[in-house]
Amino acid sequence: MRNLIFPTILILCVAVSIAKVDLVTLPAKDMTQLTIYNSADLTLVRDARSLTLKEGANKLQFSWANTLIDPTSLSMLPKAHADKIDIADLTFPPRVQNLGLWNIESGIGGKVPIEITYLTSGLSWRAFYMGTLTEDEKTMRLQGYVRVTNNSGEDYENAQTRLIVGKVNVLDRIAELAQRQYPYGRPGEPVPMPKAAGVPVRRARMLKEAKSELIMVDSLETALKAKEIKKEGLSEYFLYTIEGTETIPHTWSKRLPSFDTDEIPVVNLYKFEEERGRVVRRYLSFTNDQEHELGETPIPGGGMKVYRTVDDDQHLSYEGTSSFKYIPVGEEVELNLGAVSDVIVEPKLMDEKTDNYRFGRKGNIDGWDQIRTFQLEVKNTRDLPVKIEIKRNFGTNAWDIKNVGKAKKYYEKVDLDTVKYTLTLEPESEQTLEYILTTYHGVRAEDWTKAHRDD
Repeated sequence: MRNLIFPTILILCVAVSIAKVDLVTLPAKDMTQLTIYNSADLTLVRDARSLTLKEGANKLQFSWANTLIDPTSLSMLPKAHADKIDIADLTFPPRVQNLGLWNIESGIGGKVPIEITYLTSGLSWRAFYMGTLTEDEKTMRLQGYVRVTNNSGEDYENAQTRLIVGKVNVLDRIAELAQRQYPYGRPGEPVPMPKAAGVPVRRARMLKEAKSELIMVDSLETALKAKEIKKEGLSEYFLYTIEGTETIPHTWSKRLPSFDTDEIPVVNLYKFEEERGRVVRRYLSFTNDQEHELGETPIPGGGMKVYRTVDDDQHLSYEGTSSFKYIPVGEEVELNLGAVSDVIVEPKLMDEKTDNYRFGRKGNIDGWDQIRTFQLEVKNTRDLPVKIEIKRNFGTNAWDIKNVGKAKKYYEKVDLDTVKYTLTLEPESEQTLEYILTTYHGVRAEDWTKAHRDD
């Protein structure tokens, strides 16, 4: 355990003079809850404790030394006997750094459950994934993880962790506020303070809005259930709750399981486009929907490593690494697993000639046709069938194509200057496609455009 001032919250029982105040250390935390807004370096902390009060005036000392807590966000709420407990104010004594004093008027004596909330920085998370393909590569097991890193200056023991996916607007930089010598400026300056919570009006409003967007844990029993992820929609962003609790010390990172879904249907597609490099690239795609055993919530963006099961003993082969952005429900993601050497496409120019010259008044060539014959040699050296998509870019809108033999079967026009051939090759097989491309230049391109204007 780090030796920080913050974990110890003291009750100063009011006596005749300050010098005679008794110091009583609070009991251990009942529960801590962390809600991490990753995009804003912002974490909302809820700290539940049982506070022993006496009837009358009580003082509660709170220190945030060596942490990134924003003291202007501090708020306290009694969870029982709220009508008999008045949290009068929160003051920051002059010439004392990193210290606040709550003044509490209590109409009862004994233990009272309270909740202290505040904002801090330094806690972050990132999602990453592991995909394991079956031997036939038709389905995949997808395991999601979240890595939480704590650089906030505080140890969080047995904390329930919740993650926000999406962007949140922040009024101030929490880390900068935390490191001010005095939360509101120099000693002696007037401090506007709402009576009930002891939080400046602007910051109180922000904290209220942040908490209104969250779904609070109803009881300790809920927080201690077996671990699983719950995901709930919060307008433009989503809340992921990792049930159970984790201890995350300062400077530590901890990997937390997010989800584990088996038998997700996937599509393997190999792509070749000569202008993007003379290599074949492998792509793996699936859809975040119920048909693909997903679809309950968006999937946070992150990196993904893909493996394949190669035998009955569940040995794995590494297939590639990719990353993806946030995947909304119903949308498809396509992962680029990189270049491969076991599927090969070799385009070859077999013949080239020009024809149909057009001459201007001065005898210059104003237009012509270029006629080229191409062959595409496609090889699959894998022990599985593969689907291959080959794109061909012509660099002009004025063209005609004649597909020879089987090439007609696989042909599709993509846009004004691009076509593609999509075919499936059996294991350890090869195939050759042939086409004749005529492109039109100069006034011949103008003639072609006029002829195809209504196409």
